[in-house]
Amino acid sequence: MKRATVFCYLIGTAIAAIAIAASFYFDDSVRDFMMQHQNRAIRDFMRYVSLFGDWPSHTAVGLVLLWLAWRRGSQKWTRIFLAMLLAMAIAGVAGTVIKRTIPRARPSVKSELHWGGPRFSSKYHSFPSGHVGASTAFFGVLLIARRRVGLVCLPIPILIGFSRMYLGAHYLSDVVCAADLGILCALVVAYFVLLHVGDRQSKTENARPPPLR
Repeated sequence: MKRATVFCYLIGTAIAAIAIAASFYFDDSVRDFMMQHQNRAIRDFMRYVSLFGDWPSHTAVGLVLLWLAWRRGSQKWTRIFLAMLLAMAIAGVAGTVIKRTIPRARPSVKSELHWGGPRFSSKYHSFPSGHVGASTAFFGVLLIARRRVGLVCLPIPILIGFSRMYLGAHYLSDVVCAADLGILCALVVAYFVLLHVGDRQSKTENARPPPLR
C-alpha cells in the first residue's frame, strides 16, 4: 500500500474519531435545539423524508438502476449499483446487531437510563441510526465510483440524518456513528467489488489474444 494511501486513511480515521467525540459532547444541546424549534409543516416534511429515506426505498431504486444497467449491457454501472446494494445491506445488518447489542433509548423516550434497556424494543434502538447507515453506505459507494454524481446525491443522507434528529428518533451521535459505519461499509465493498474485481477483469481482457482478421 502506498504511503499516500496510508496517510489518507490515517487522516480519515482521525477525522472520524474527532467527529464521533464531538457528536457525543453536543448530543443534549442538539436534542434541545431540535425540540425548541419544532414546526408542524417541517415536521410533516421530515416524516416523509424518513419514510422514503429508509432501506426499502433505497433497495427499490438500486434494483431498478441495476436492472437498467444490466439491460444496457454496462458492466461498469452494473457493478456500481450492485456494490451500492451490497454496502447498504452490510451496513443494515451491522447496524441491527449494534442496536440489539448496545440498546439506547431514543430522545423521544422518557427513561432514566440513556444506555441499556429492552434489546428487542424499537424504543431502545437509537444507536446507531439505521436510516443514515444504509443511505450513507448506498451513496458512499456511488461517491467513490463516480465523484461528481455522488456529490450531487450527498445531500440525501444528510437530510435523512437531520430528519431523524428533528423527529426525536436519534441523537447526533447516533447519526454520526451511523454515517461512519456506512462510509466504512462503502469503502470495503468498493475495494472488493469495484477495484479488486474490476482490476482482475481488466487483466483478463488484456491477456486475451487479439481477434483474427
